[in-house]
Amino acid sequence: MNDYVKTMRKFIGQETLLTVGCGAIIEDEQGRILLQQRTDYGFWGIPGGILELGETFEETVKREVLEETGLFITKLDLFGIYSGEKGFAKYANGDQVYSVQIIFYTTDYTGILESNNESKELCFLHKTELPKNINPHQSSFILDWKNEVPKPVIK
Repeated sequence: MNDYVKTMRKFIGQETLLTVGCGAIIEDEQGRILLQQRTDYGFWGIPGGILELGETFEETVKREVLEETGLFITKLDLFGIYSGEKGFAKYANGDQVYSVQIIFYTTDYTGILESNNESKELCFLHKTELPKNINPHQSSFILDWKNEVPKPVIK
């Protein structure tokens, strides 16, 4: 959890907090999407995380992707902006958030794929191989990628 969220939780407890998340749909040369199985809930999703104060969307997604996968993103395109009721989450500890998600797309990256303590597994998967336990808060943009919805998507 970033410092901003920790600070705000001191004031509002578990009440609903508005957050901005940034994630990346990373596609390899075979047209497969990089998915991460998280250690906290076991769901599969794309790498990404919460915007910190003063960061740009691009800085956030690049930082989070590097931390979670070991990959350096070299070029980003906007995939979509997701908001609304599907952005609500209540976590196991009782914390509640509404998240606006800024999702990027890239095929341009360098580095060696390696997981950290947030990832059980990282792998590139074809559209026909997507796991059943996709993070429900990320399913909209993963399915938009699978169904080749034209970019940018605004929901």
